[in-house]
Amino acid sequence: MLSKIFLKMSLTRRWFLACGSMLVAGAIAAAAQNDPAAVVSPADRLIAAATNTDFAYRRLAKLCDTFGPRQAGSSNLEAALDWIVKEMKKDGLDNVHGEEVLVPHWVRGAESAEMLEPRRVALPMLGLGNSIGTPAAGITAEVLVVTNFAELQKRASEAAGKIVLINQPFETYGRTVRIRRDGAIEAAKAGAVASLIRSVTPVSLRSPHTGAMLYSNGVPKIPHAAITVEDAEMMQRMQERGEKIVVRLQMSAATLPDAPSRNIVAEVTGRERPDEIIIVSGHIDSWDVGQGAEDDGGGMISAWEAARLMKQLGMQPRRTVRVVLWTDEENGGSGAKGYEKRHKEELAKHILAMESDSGACQPRNFTFAGSDKALAHLKEWTGALAQLGMSSVSKGGGDADVNELIQDGVPVMSLHCDSTNYFWYHHSAADTMDKLNPRQLGLCSAAFAVMAWQVADAPVDLPR
Repeated sequence: MLSKIFLKMSLTRRWFLACGSMLVAGAIAAAAQNDPAAVVSPADRLIAAATNTDFAYRRLAKLCDTFGPRQAGSSNLEAALDWIVKEMKKDGLDNVHGEEVLVPHWVRGAESAEMLEPRRVALPMLGLGNSIGTPAAGITAEVLVVTNFAELQKRASEAAGKIVLINQPFETYGRTVRIRRDGAIEAAKAGAVASLIRSVTPVSLRSPHTGAMLYSNGVPKIPHAAITVEDAEMMQRMQERGEKIVVRLQMSAATLPDAPSRNIVAEVTGRERPDEIIIVSGHIDSWDVGQGAEDDGGGMISAWEAARLMKQLGMQPRRTVRVVLWTDEENGGSGAKGYEKRHKEELAKHILAMESDSGACQPRNFTFAGSDKALAHLKEWTGALAQLGMSSVSKGGGDADVNELIQDGVPVMSLHCDSTNYFWYHHSAADTMDKLNPRQLGLCSAAFAVMAWQVADAPVDLPR
């Protein structure tokens, strides 16, 4: 029975790949039939190559399965970086090297949460990145449940000496993530001894989600952790019934001295203007749970694959395409800050910096932060994206790492994918390879490759 199931899964994956390659091959064949003398465009070559293989999926699976989560400061991350450098050199990429930066080194340690009243039950939880720990015996206190910061401020007189639970439902990530980032600050201002949040996710199978949090100067530091949507809702109902809720929280989290890490850089050297740079990028670090497959394994492998495909096809653009795999995006952005500082003198010749950090599902569009003249050029160059089911380029912001370069006048661009299910798994133990689809990953690689090629090989510069 198991062998039949695995065979069916394998055939299904091959079917997805075959569908993608047949669609591309059909479009190219149709063009040739209409004009037998037609030459296949560089964009079509890149799309065909990216969608006719599951190489990127298999390479990412090897990385995720071998090294697991890749938290900044961890030996897992550094071992993964060593492997990536070797693989990039095997690909024949140019100028493969690491650029050292110091990164924060927060460790989770042992942790647990248990509700003691009105009944005894273990609560799945994850400490939030940069949180302090509890005393060795833990913190046992009554819980005050609030739904947002506004309610917390209104009920601040009730919070002293309690554990505050912020049970805010998910709206969008941008709106809801504030409870994770600033929850400990707001709870401590009200006199709480610890803070819990409802995990920042729209869907839960009793799965907690982690992520970075902040403290503020002049405000006491208190432990800060995430519990599941289900348990936060349960405690909300208990409080509404007038029941007393008591929780014991134990966390041995600690922040160690900054640790050395690296951004990984590799290139396809330009044939005419090698000092002019187009960055394609994603971040290699992850949190310490799951495998970091969606966040941001899919993004970083798509960037890497864009350059590998150019090398494989013998395509050398006018300008240099530079792959950057950022370290420490998750817990402070020290990789991006280090790159900006190291390369500051040459950033005037960085034509465009692209990043993907929204999963690796069906690509939807690119957003661009730069001049209107540049945006007009990009729209002219992106007709091939329609083959991938994408719309054109629109005004918008970049992702966190490339945004560091905006201050130097570098135009930035982000690849946006269908994020319908992204935050179901984001920053949780469920961010694993099975959430990715080989064909969709190929489409993301194709989108990066086409856009990077169009800008790198354009006869005119992208206006700033």
